[in-house]
Amino acid sequence: MVVLALTLFVGAIAVFSVGLLLWVICRNFWTEHIPKGITHPVRLRILSCLLQLTMTWGMIFEKLGLCYAPQFASFLHDLKPLKRDPDVVVTNLHFGTIPVKLYKPKEPSTIPRPGIIFFHGGGTILGSLRTHHNVCLRLSKDCGSVVVSVGYRKSPMYKYPVMKDDCVAATTHFLKSLHVYGVDPDRVVVCGDSIGGNAAAVICQIFLNQTDLPRIRAQILIYSTLQSVDFQSPSYQQNAHIPLLTWDLAFYCWCCHLGVSPSWKSVVKNCMHLPPEVWQKFRKWLGSENIPERFKKRGYQPIPLGPVNEDAYREANTATDNVCSPLLAEDDIVSRLPETCIVSCEYDLLRDHSLLYKKRLEDLGVPVTWHHMEDGFHGALNTLDFGFLTLPCSSRIMDVVTQFIKRF
Repeated sequence: MVVLALTLFVGAIAVFSVGLLLWVICRNFWTEHIPKGITHPVRLRILSCLLQLTMTWGMIFEKLGLCYAPQFASFLHDLKPLKRDPDVVVTNLHFGTIPVKLYKPKEPSTIPRPGIIFFHGGGTILGSLRTHHNVCLRLSKDCGSVVVSVGYRKSPMYKYPVMKDDCVAATTHFLKSLHVYGVDPDRVVVCGDSIGGNAAAVICQIFLNQTDLPRIRAQILIYSTLQSVDFQSPSYQQNAHIPLLTWDLAFYCWCCHLGVSPSWKSVVKNCMHLPPEVWQKFRKWLGSENIPERFKKRGYQPIPLGPVNEDAYREANTATDNVCSPLLAEDDIVSRLPETCIVSCEYDLLRDHSLLYKKRLEDLGVPVTWHHMEDGFHGALNTLDFGFLTLPCSSRIMDVVTQFIKRF
């Protein structure tokens, strides 16, 4: 009897799993769009289905009260075995309570090496030291550099500003210990993708006045999240349904990180979460007139400002802080930032963040190296060395980043 019951239970789980997979696939084709400009659309479709499947299972476990949905998804993502390279020594460390991975070329060097502080992406809810292992391995090997990847605490368990605090603490620890790791204090670079790029930009701004620490030489921002205020720029309208970052997923991440109720979705989408005077203050930096016309050709319709929802504003006003939106920092801060490398992707929901920050930096005299991936999408870098699912765009992003670092 027990065997029969167990067999029926396992069978039910198997049927449910197959049904869930079919539902995810159908939903993916129904809700997400892959434009013709993206190479290897089948691979991206598979990646998107896998992401949706892990998050859907996570939502089920969250409903059961077992864990947060992103925690379960991250657990599954971290099951991927780590690649090894005989030319790079990888060490797991802690800077205080913060876990980090240290990557260092095995071959001895007679001079101090460049240092790279890397912050992984994932919208504050996904991503880890393991998911970005291949990227850091390549950075260390190809650039002959010491790379420190920071394992900051994530949402929704830890909300704003915990991520920032962890990144500041890890950066401070590393900058004080450069001699221990054989790093040249004049060649320290911060780098990140997506929300990790946000961390890199914020760290650069915060450490401008840290005169007792080595100055950061450059920042590398890969399809970065640079403002958390405007959700209706051209790229948000054009790429709202393109994986791996849709409008819905971006809003979910935003709510998890800032502790904002998801019930404000339509309010935020219609730009009613901030009063007119706030929009007017930031218009000079966020206005669509700052985006080149060629990036509006796939469609853009300005959204008129509606009446502010005061309750939503009280919850969401943290988004205007520089830590959430480094694009909104004052000129006296942005003008002193170091040389910058920006990578943007055409089919990325956040594409305009990079375009707007590029313009701000250039207008204030900061040297900018800009690379735009015409076939790129958000999360492309994560397919690096991903077997069959590797996309050419990931290698091109890695190539332009390593070439930028090698100049120092």
